[in-house]
Amino acid sequence: MNAIIGQPVSRVDGPAKVTGQATYAAEFDLPGLAHAAVVPSTIPCGRITRIDTAAAERAPGVLAVLTHENAPRLAYRQMEKRAQVDAQSGEQLHVLQDPEVRFNGQPLALVVAETPEQATHAAGLVQVDYERAEAPTEFDPARGKPPAEENAKAGRPGDAGRGDADAALARAPVRVEATYEHPREHHNAIEPHVTIAQWEGEHLTLFDKTQWVDNDRKEIAHVFDMPEERIRVVSPFVGGAFGSALRTWPHVTLAALGAKVAGRPVRLELTRRQLYSSIGFRPHTRQRVALGATQDGRLQAVVHEAWSQVAQYEEYAETTLAPTQHLYACANLRTRYRLVEMATNSPCPMRAPGVATGVFAMEMAMDELAAELGLDPLELRLRNYVERDEQKDLPWSSKKLRECYEVAARRFGWDRRRPEPRSLRDGHLLVGTGMATAIYHSDRSAGSASVALTGNGTAVVRSAASDMGPGTYTSMTQVAAETLGLPVARVRFELGDTNLPFAPVHGGSITMASVGNAIAAACGAVQSKLIDLVRAAAEGPFAGLPAEAIAARDGGLARREGGPVVPYAELLRQHNLGWIEAETSAKPGEETKKYSSAAFGAVFVEVRVDEALGTVRVPRIIGAYDVGRVINPKIARSQCIGGQVGGLGMALEERAEWDPRFGKVMNANLAEYHVPVNADIIEQEAIFVPNDDRNFNPLGVKGLAEVAICGIAPAIANAVWHATGKRICKLPITPESLLA
Repeated sequence: MNAIIGQPVSRVDGPAKVTGQATYAAEFDLPGLAHAAVVPSTIPCGRITRIDTAAAERAPGVLAVLTHENAPRLAYRQMEKRAQVDAQSGEQLHVLQDPEVRFNGQPLALVVAETPEQATHAAGLVQVDYERAEAPTEFDPARGKPPAEENAKAGRPGDAGRGDADAALARAPVRVEATYEHPREHHNAIEPHVTIAQWEGEHLTLFDKTQWVDNDRKEIAHVFDMPEERIRVVSPFVGGAFGSALRTWPHVTLAALGAKVAGRPVRLELTRRQLYSSIGFRPHTRQRVALGATQDGRLQAVVHEAWSQVAQYEEYAETTLAPTQHLYACANLRTRYRLVEMATNSPCPMRAPGVATGVFAMEMAMDELAAELGLDPLELRLRNYVERDEQKDLPWSSKKLRECYEVAARRFGWDRRRPEPRSLRDGHLLVGTGMATAIYHSDRSAGSASVALTGNGTAVVRSAASDMGPGTYTSMTQVAAETLGLPVARVRFELGDTNLPFAPVHGGSITMASVGNAIAAACGAVQSKLIDLVRAAAEGPFAGLPAEAIAARDGGLARREGGPVVPYAELLRQHNLGWIEAETSAKPGEETKKYSSAAFGAVFVEVRVDEALGTVRVPRIIGAYDVGRVINPKIARSQCIGGQVGGLGMALEERAEWDPRFGKVMNANLAEYHVPVNADIIEQEAIFVPNDDRNFNPLGVKGLAEVAICGIAPAIANAVWHATGKRICKLPITPESLLA
């Protein structure tokens, strides 16, 4: 068997990307392509009393101007079951269907013109008058409400727990309590969201930036009340998304609507500023954590409450409190989740949605408890280590978190840490170290793949998966290559098209566990077909052999105990076949009832704080991760250090400046919304603890993209406390907050 899984194979799509041959959604060049621009609302709530499009219609190059007054009526049929990436309650925004204004930035009109510049100019000529209405634009937890029943059923209940946490907290000899807060955050991927829509009769093709082509097709079929088979969605490359492209946002509908009216293909690309109101974001969240423990650090009570902002027209909820329910041993636990409605566009998943938020608060609280007890923060976590998921009362399919602690602490030099705050300086800089635990639930969905082994000894593997940067093209190629016994260069993986076998959402770290297992199964099915052929032959090296005695190796089949390899191409020629193919599905089984599954990590950081200026630098981040079997350590490391950078942004830089007077983000650009840059990062390490979780799925993988951001923000905040003696519980930690 070729040893390809586990090797640091370079990205197979890398050359296409660096030479400009990769085609992104905006780059499909269709004959007669027109361009569209959106006219957004400028108030947070109310209704349109007049919309004047006359000047826009007279502008050069304009083909159509659509508003609620002249746009075709759309069906917006209800789905029997909403996709897990959608808001589970309420009603999605119905674009250009009524005069109601629900948030600042809502699309009110669409201009279609010959060029992007003409469309943008004409959009600026549309005049809108409003009747304003009162609406909540402040984040006020006092208005928090429990999630709707649909969200509760989807794993986001208003209240959950075990034992009697409040009573246990009251009698605990040691108690800590604090409130933690982080602001609204935005994805800011390099590639803006864009859709090209093309109608050919009753058939619609969408070239879209999406993490789930099949969901795009399903959503648009419901909006336009048309059969799914008349819609094709194409998305071969995605220039970053981090969750922002999971849903089918209103601009996709607008592009299809504009193309229908104009009678030409239409390209609609959102501006950077529009990305702050036209797609989702990580919601502003406030959390209260209260911990009770014995004098020796055993948790007796955990109370964790969270309030998160949500739109008024639909209800997006997160698994903010799930990490707390699973991380540590504690018989008495209570969680409470409330949503605060605001006049805003809807939040959506952003890398490790909810989990990164909940881990931030819980891991800071654990650090405060350690300080109160005079215990080492790592020792406190080890004393409350849990070998079983106490919330579900199930064993973990695998758990190597203890090994993560050991490896990362040793590599970091944690044993040399002096526990007292402000105990270490480097010249005028205060030096601090901190740590945190990372967790992200491991999930798996049904997925399909097809494999065609051709007469020239190459394989073409297909699935409607996505690749927004984690290396899907490469890792799937490796799975197919090893299963078939082919070199990587002789396998081609195709994705991102609804014409290919169904794939689940490309999010939640489920792609390899879902699509990867489907590909391995399809490759196995092709092999089985070929083995059946060669065993049935009257003569030859495999005639009459049992199937288990034949294996794939070095581009062909051979006896498992050894001997010469008969190449696939020769076997196909012998049977007068141009190719042999199979399509197979893979899905979760009984293991979901037997085990809980999660990826784990331990994060250690060093910070240096300029006491005079309040600036924080992070010279070292070291993380050790249990992510199951690692298909490709090179791209896995890339995912982990990318997540670490995202966590650094969460801790020190990212904040949407929300002005309640206007109900909008005021720093909706990359000049004023700060994100980390290369100069902010000095040394990063990602260490993978060996594991192979066959209890969870046949490939043994657990997913790693989401867990990589978890724990970074609290580890940095804990290190800042260690350096300065100041506990900053509101992110981001800015010079102003440290100097206050």
